[in-house]
Amino acid sequence: MVRKLLPILGITFIDIMGFSILIPILPYFVKHFGASDFTVGILFSTFAFCGLIAGPIWGNVSDRIGRKGVLIISQIGATIGWAILAFAPTMVIVFIARIIEGLSGGNIGVTQAYVTDLVEPKERTRAYSYVAAAFGAGFPFGGLIGGFLLDRFGFSAPFLVAAGLQLVTLIVTIAMLPESTKRETREKVASFSEIVANLKNKRTAPVLWQKLAISLGLYAWFAVFALYLQAALGMTASQAAYMFAGFGVLNALLQALLVGRVSDALGDRWTSNLGLATLVCSFMMIPFVHTFWTVAAAFTLFGIGMSLTNPTITSLISQAAPPNQRGTILSVASSLDSLSGVVTPMASTAVLGRFGSPFAGLVSLCFELIALVLGLFSTKREQMQEKSDAAPASLSEEKLVQA
Repeated sequence: MVRKLLPILGITFIDIMGFSILIPILPYFVKHFGASDFTVGILFSTFAFCGLIAGPIWGNVSDRIGRKGVLIISQIGATIGWAILAFAPTMVIVFIARIIEGLSGGNIGVTQAYVTDLVEPKERTRAYSYVAAAFGAGFPFGGLIGGFLLDRFGFSAPFLVAAGLQLVTLIVTIAMLPESTKRETREKVASFSEIVANLKNKRTAPVLWQKLAISLGLYAWFAVFALYLQAALGMTASQAAYMFAGFGVLNALLQALLVGRVSDALGDRWTSNLGLATLVCSFMMIPFVHTFWTVAAAFTLFGIGMSLTNPTITSLISQAAPPNQRGTILSVASSLDSLSGVVTPMASTAVLGRFGSPFAGLVSLCFELIALVLGLFSTKREQMQEKSDAAPASLSEEKLVQA
């Protein structure tokens, strides 16, 4: 399985390395224009809103023409957007750069669909954990590179390197990535009405609602964590980038070594619930963080929770999605991330600005609690369904014995 996934894992690693250069530095870049914490949230929300619109469209296009072409479009947009960001003289240009990248996006859902095309259902959680490990492995390199370049050359250098890395992924995709879909699958792509129907049915809807709650909590934290480190511990932009690098190492190790084993032992649903419970605990610690070691403990719990939750919820969505709609449904799930990025960054940054660092994780805590409750309800419903399915078979066996 790993050999089949190597090209997409390599592309994901390089892609996320560039992305992780950008994320911890961007809030400081915005504030150096004199903008407020709330403006940081608006910028994150604008990018996410563009992804919300574009994600399902690109997902459906990938079902129609194949995954490779859509990944190429996404990489071209990211290269252009990050290059513009490097030379942005005003906040208007910063917003334009993020809009370009957001509208050309869609690579997360399409990447997940690509992996789904290649592996058997029983292997999907482990495969998604490998993709997440590639994500996690890219983070420390990006954080270290970004912090180093920022200290020595200013803001433009990290953004130019990120654009260059995105250009590398474009070249690798064109030269090395095979198409994963088959012609007969592309000829049976679902219509818009069929997609809407699947979003309402009892198989796909519950897990997508849970995905939304998870994403609302995570994106609230992604938007505020660098500002939180600055407010709570006085960290600079480069120190936050190095902290991000450490988190990336932890996340990569957890994805590679832990997630597959836990999922094999507990199943996707219970592994997801365990991850959500761990996320809740991590956000409950935030008001009590006053030193580097306490923030390290909170971030470790956050890393464990996110590592257990993200691959398993993606696997649950892929299991519920019909084969001819995988790209679309997984991109819809990715768009729920984008919707979350529209809504909660402004909320979490506003809470931080109004009430201070002890309340920075409050928005995330509320949504992860909701996701955990939804997961527990789904577990109970699935157990009841299993008993209901088993009952007729048991009754037939009993009648057969009596006869």
